[in-house]
Amino acid sequence: MNIVILNTGCANLTSIRIAIKRLGYIPQITSDPNLLLKCKKLIIPGVGTASAVMNVLHKKNLINIIKNMKQPVLGICLGMQIFCKFSEECNGTNTIGILNNCSTHLLKNLNLSLPHIGWNYITFNKIHPLFKNIQKKSRFYFVHSYIVPVNKYTLATSNYGISFSSVIQKNNFFGVQFHPEKSGDVGAQLLKNFLEISFNDYSSI
Repeated sequence: MNIVILNTGCANLTSIRIAIKRLGYIPQITSDPNLLLKCKKLIIPGVGTASAVMNVLHKKNLINIIKNMKQPVLGICLGMQIFCKFSEECNGTNTIGILNNCSTHLLKNLNLSLPHIGWNYITFNKIHPLFKNIQKKSRFYFVHSYIVPVNKYTLATSNYGISFSSVIQKNNFFGVQFHPEKSGDVGAQLLKNFLEISFNDYSSI
């Protein structure tokens, strides 16, 4: 399978590449528009800032290519947040606009530190192929200060002072706020589910 990890120029791509290779696939790290168009699955990694990633996407003319993709796309952490139309990060940044939502700051609580770092539970809102062989109330590894608010495309939520989207799906676009590549066996299972997902699995959801 032709799997592409998008080279955003500011992410740690090695951990995602290793996690996918452990599942028996050989991913390609690239920002070449032609290779993105030909891939079967695209993964947008989640380290960096919204403004830095969007600058790269603008310079390489990738925004419309990504927005119009029909194959499954997985955004991880920041990769999910830029699916929104706007991010509050870096004094405000226009993002891809797949979701008509804004990525907002995870407001600091008196008893909570930022960024939100560590293992946290996700709560499924519905049965979904992405959650195959994953137990309810599983824990995943998070590192973030911004969130996608709960909305109609939310598949699962987590709570850190407030409830937020930990998994979303709109059509062929999937997003996870946590880092599956750093989440052990349960994270590997979620990546495996994404890599094995087909159009028929999610088109009617």
